[in-house]
Amino acid sequence: MATIAIYSLKGGVGKTTLAVNLAWCAATLSARRTLLWDLDPQAASTFLLSSHKAKEQAQSVFSKDVEPSRLIQPTGIDRLDLIGADASLRGLDHLFHELDKKKRLQKLLTGLRKSYDRILLDCPPGLTETSDQVMRAADLIVVPVIPSPLSERAFAEIVRHLGGKAQVMPVHSMVDRRRKLHAEALARHPDWPVVPMASVVESMAVRRAPVGAFAGKSPGGQAFAQLWQAIERRLAT
Repeated sequence: MATIAIYSLKGGVGKTTLAVNLAWCAATLSARRTLLWDLDPQAASTFLLSSHKAKEQAQSVFSKDVEPSRLIQPTGIDRLDLIGADASLRGLDHLFHELDKKKRLQKLLTGLRKSYDRILLDCPPGLTETSDQVMRAADLIVVPVIPSPLSERAFAEIVRHLGGKAQVMPVHSMVDRRRKLHAEALARHPDWPVVPMASVVESMAVRRAPVGAFAGKSPGGQAFAQLWQAIERRLAT
């Protein structure tokens, strides 16, 4: 089992879009038993993949009140399950601080190893107690980076914070090649995977489905598939 965290210091950079589409790719294109664990109290991944009404108990998994397996729900996509988020996660940083158990998330993930081949974590933004738990637990951290100086600066801060303690994979997201700023950023990092800005990606929120489920052959759908292939290669090394 491998754990892939989708994380960024900044919000609004396409983190949830990556998480949902990569989870679909893992389950559908690679036929992996896949779990997407939504750790962001905004619950965007949960909205896209679940029609269930939240019960405000997502945080209870970490306080040992509820086993993670009890919160797992099917998504309607073969081999893809979800642990949903809700507003209770707004207090997760405080709970981790009180528990003072640096590997609480890692321990919970270990308990899920027999059931899944790939676990993806949709993480809240910021350098927090939660992000530190994620960085200890993940085999690979995928970081969406908008082609802009501020977003690149945020990525550099993540790399400094990690200090080589985890594998990091930057991804240029929401890319518009017609923009000079974006073209210059892509030229600086030609080896970074690229996910384009596209209307088909934006329509995910209306369809409440991954791009691959309704437009897999579109440039956006192909970009997610290629990114997933790159992730699988990275995990295999």
